[in-house]
Amino acid sequence: MDLLVSLLFGLAIGSFLNVCIARLPHSQSVVHPRSRCPKCQKLIAWYDNVPVLSYLMLGGRCRNCKKKISARYPAVELLTGALSVLIYLKFGLSVEWAIFLVFTSALVILAFIDMDHRILPDAITLNGIWAGIAVSVFLAMPSPLIKGLLDYAGFSNLAARPASLIGSLAGAIIGAGLLWSVGEAYYRVRGIEGMGFGDVKMMAMVGAFLGAPLALLTIMMGSVLGAIIGIGLIKLGGKHRNYELPFGTFLSAAGIIALLYGDSLIHWYYVHMIQPSL
Repeated sequence: MDLLVSLLFGLAIGSFLNVCIARLPHSQSVVHPRSRCPKCQKLIAWYDNVPVLSYLMLGGRCRNCKKKISARYPAVELLTGALSVLIYLKFGLSVEWAIFLVFTSALVILAFIDMDHRILPDAITLNGIWAGIAVSVFLAMPSPLIKGLLDYAGFSNLAARPASLIGSLAGAIIGAGLLWSVGEAYYRVRGIEGMGFGDVKMMAMVGAFLGAPLALLTIMMGSVLGAIIGIGLIKLGGKHRNYELPFGTFLSAAGIIALLYGDSLIHWYYVHMIQPSL
């Protein structure tokens, strides 16, 4: 039953994310006015706005003007529903599930907006930094790495909440700082902007939520995804080598993977790659 609840709730959240993706780049309210058909501007009735189901029943067309509705709308709903289930499988139907569903929803919004407009709205990234710090203190679950570093520095008796605060701040600073350093080095070498500051703010948000180790993993995986897809677009898609990739989209995907599987990936790497060489 809980699994079904998480799925249905995720689908409903996905419907709202579609509104955010469409309106935030234009600085429009996400709560008013009600949803309209993007072609004929007619208000969409509540029974035509049921996630996924309404799209299927209408055959992917507006009830009024019969124009095609983008398949992205149900895709975002299904994606958010699937993420809600995966987060439930990791945390159960808990406070952590609710918190990290909001976090992943923010990453989904950023991914699609960056894909469309090459921007990452401050309304999400900057507010997300403070939210991530507050959440880390509330959950009071510092990462084993931060705990180990604090023990090594002589702060073994530090309470969980201050340790979590330090871990969150370290994640925000390291995530943003590393990305800013790479972008600055690229600019110094090539004389052109290689990375927008929105990516830096986004990584501060990710680091605040996930901590330094998972922020670094996010950057690494996002860079690998970007490189693979970028090379593919240049070689197979006819894009110029200076084609501007939506790096925030890849960082969003990597951040979600890091949340769901990052600790397991780091543990696997340590056991199979680091420990044998010690």
